[in-house]
Amino acid sequence: MAWISLMLAGLFEMFGVVMINKLHKERNWKSLVLLVLGFGASFILLSYAMKTLPMGTAYAIWTGIGASGGAILGMLLYGESKDWKRLVFIVMVLGAAIGLNLFHKIGKVV
Repeated sequence: MAWISLMLAGLFEMFGVVMINKLHKERNWKSLVLLVLGFGASFILLSYAMKTLPMGTAYAIWTGIGASGGAILGMLLYGESKDWKRLVFIVMVLGAAIGLNLFHKIGKVV
């Protein structure tokens, strides 16, 4: 359940980042409330996941989902650069998050 919570926290982090962009474009209460709710849900779910998962692993994966997801959403929704170098680094961030997950599981076995 902690891993599902962590993945959802990352998705809410991505939503919060999109809402920051929307708030910059449209200064209204709806955008602000959605921003606060998105990041609030993200922090609550991250906190729940960290009751079971190591802090370093949970935080790194949460940040990786938020950073890479935010970059991908910027490309899809806001026409940001889709240069292959940028995509390589997004894959590297996701690969590092997956590597931390594998190391966490291997560490428990050994």
